[in-house]
Amino acid sequence: MSSIPTRSPCQRDSSDNRAAEHGQWTPQRVQRQCGSPGRHRRRAAAASVLGLDVGDIWPDVLKRREPAWLRPWVETELQATALRAFQVSVIPGLLQTPEYASLVLSSGLLDADEVAGYVETRLRRQAAVLNRRKPPLFIAVIDECALRRGEPDIMHPQLDHLIEMAQRPNTFLHVLPLDAGMHAGQAGPFVIATTEDGDVGYLDDQAAGRLTNETAPLWAIWDTLRSVALPRRHTIDFLKARTWLT
Repeated sequence: MSSIPTRSPCQRDSSDNRAAEHGQWTPQRVQRQCGSPGRHRRRAAAASVLGLDVGDIWPDVLKRREPAWLRPWVETELQATALRAFQVSVIPGLLQTPEYASLVLSSGLLDADEVAGYVETRLRRQAAVLNRRKPPLFIAVIDECALRRGEPDIMHPQLDHLIEMAQRPNTFLHVLPLDAGMHAGQAGPFVIATTEDGDVGYLDDQAAGRLTNETAPLWAIWDTLRSVALPRRHTIDFLKARTWLT
């Protein structure tokens, strides 16, 4: 008689994955094993093994913990079939490691407890959007300036994470190199979400973010940025080389 694995799918062991596929791990059992706070990526892996969304096993993922002004956009992200993001000064939130997110949020006026809460919220969003059963097409153009800002001990793992994400079949990353010169995205970051009801734009500024249905100008800027950014394969090679950190 074969033995039953004692480790849960949230520990990413292949034998445990097979066990889950054969019913040895139930959603309830996985919930108990992976339920401690801060294990978002392990939760996502376990949910994937069971063919479920993270929110199916851990409903707390969907609790309202983001700022009120961000909630309409969070709902839009969850409904999107495609997300196209441009960032000029920081790594897009959906691609940030916990350490990098903490660094970014700590640079503002938040206290330590607030930073920890916002990092937790950001990781929940990542799991809910990118690790669901049918994740959206996600295309990000990132200005090289964003890659150069941050301490090496934080940026090396962050760049490794970008490389890992860039190799997902539904995720395409493109670095906008410094030698591209001035570009149409200098005015600031934005995201275009494609949903069944049409396109929705998200614009971020110093005060808060806002949604817009007037996406034609954003599409024009997006097409320009995408045309001068590095191709996917060249972007991965660029991130691996990271000459500015060596």
